[in-house]
Amino acid sequence: MAAPKKGRSASAQSRPGRSLALILIAIVALTGGMFLSGHSTPRLGIDLAGGTSITLEAKNEPGQPNAINKTNMNTAVDIMNRRVNGLGVSEAEVQTQGDRNIIVNIPKGTNSKQAREQVGTTAKLYFRPVLATEVSGGAATASPSPKPSSSDSSKDKATDKATDKATSSSPSSSATPSATATSQGRAVTDALKADATPSGTASAKASASAKASASTSATPSPSGSVDPATAKLQAQYAALDCTDKAVRAKAGDGVKPTDPTVACGKNSSGQWQKYVLGPAEVSGTDIKSAAAVFDTQSAAGWKVTMDFTSGGSKKFADITGKLAKNQSPQNQFAIVLDGEVVSDPYVSQALTGGNAEISGSFTQTEAQDLANMLKYGALPLTFKEASVTTVTAALGGEQLHAGLIAGAIGLGLVIIYLVVYYRGLSIIAIASLMVSAVLTYVIMALLGPAIGFALNLPAVCGAIVAIGITADSFIVFFERIRDEIREGRSLRPAVERAWPRARRTILVSDFVSFLAAAVLFIVTVGKVQGFAFTLGLTTLLDVVVVFLFTKPLMTILARKKFFASGHSWSGLDPKRLGAQPPLRRTRRASAPVDTKEA
Repeated sequence: MAAPKKGRSASAQSRPGRSLALILIAIVALTGGMFLSGHSTPRLGIDLAGGTSITLEAKNEPGQPNAINKTNMNTAVDIMNRRVNGLGVSEAEVQTQGDRNIIVNIPKGTNSKQAREQVGTTAKLYFRPVLATEVSGGAATASPSPKPSSSDSSKDKATDKATDKATSSSPSSSATPSATATSQGRAVTDALKADATPSGTASAKASASAKASASTSATPSPSGSVDPATAKLQAQYAALDCTDKAVRAKAGDGVKPTDPTVACGKNSSGQWQKYVLGPAEVSGTDIKSAAAVFDTQSAAGWKVTMDFTSGGSKKFADITGKLAKNQSPQNQFAIVLDGEVVSDPYVSQALTGGNAEISGSFTQTEAQDLANMLKYGALPLTFKEASVTTVTAALGGEQLHAGLIAGAIGLGLVIIYLVVYYRGLSIIAIASLMVSAVLTYVIMALLGPAIGFALNLPAVCGAIVAIGITADSFIVFFERIRDEIREGRSLRPAVERAWPRARRTILVSDFVSFLAAAVLFIVTVGKVQGFAFTLGLTTLLDVVVVFLFTKPLMTILARKKFFASGHSWSGLDPKRLGAQPPLRRTRRASAPVDTKEA
């Protein structure tokens, strides 16, 4: 029964080439993928590559004197982190400074400009009904003349851009500036009255809108019949010039979601359009997910799709059902992001599918930016850029240079120790270190575009520490082999008997190192995570290299005469190791002598 078992063991031991071929194929495949991807070097963090440091200062919101607190600041940091990571910009540091400042360090890279534009954007999204609109700087109108097309409720498309939006001017409304201002005020007043109708019915709004359009040239009503809030909004709308960037930035500033407001947005012709908008009916918090999608079925190009929560779906169905009964433009709703209208689709019936789309001649970058901000939520506070500083890589480069010198010295000392103490066995150790170094480099280069990994100074330190971890695995294996030789066994049986015990010790040691790296990665933030990640990665690679390279290579070399004969420079010389003759041989030799004497 023992013979077949021995045969199977010998068969398994005689094929170490399979393991070596497997790891060689893996190295070739990973290296080829690295060059084909165009990323032949690892991405560098801000301390090595330079980047941008932004200081954001929280601003007090009107009517919310206590909004700037620790909870909101921490929430803002978390959202900014998720936004930046959503763009693939890893190693970005977002942390609070004091009670109202947030420091954002963005490394130089492909998406660093996008990250800077998004990181402080509030991303407050509201769906507001359109009460009146016109091209900024054009003649007043409460209703564009083109008839809106119907939206397809079966597809739940609420975002067919009003591409044929235009401005129609009656002679009376464009005759003089005073007449224009009068028609603007009358249209806004009647639209607001319709929106505030107690019954809240869409037909009342439509009727009021029609009356407003029909009476554009009529004599304005006495100022005493307009309440102060409506008069203020009327004046804001008349004075709103959306072609002025400074004016656009202040439009609707400080307005509550429950109040009407004015806003600006670009129409399909690229002209600035100004709006009077009713109270918000749906907010960004009602959005469950968002994604940028390329529309291959139409010429719209890139668009943003949104899925609502259950509560948001009901709100969206209610508002689209009401707007569908109105006349243009009051059958439109404006999608307002941070005070600017990004889309103003119109509807002809209630949309109950729980999803919507935002289209409007977006580029891929614009669509991805918008989807990213909607997906990760709005900031609880409004921020302004207090300062923007460009960080150079000079200091980090000097530190990296010093770190690499220290690593080279450490590696050199390890190699000298291996050569002096283990002699011929040092060939196996050095070859294994080289394989581990190649795998580490290639995987780090591939992880840059894959998950946004960026190499920083702590990560370099983690890689240097890994040299000791890898060398420790070789030493454990070599010492187990030597122990077997000291007991009188020849090299080939010694290698196979030493491996199970060495393997168990190596796995336990690497598991402890990996567990420490995982805990460090979870409980820390910023650059320390780079150290923990690199330490964990190199620990896993140590297991791969020892099992698939070191052990098979040792098995092959154990068959060579130089090592098998115990050459003095092999590192396995029985005499130098103090090996004792096997006891069973002594017994066999002494037994015949005792018989003859008897």
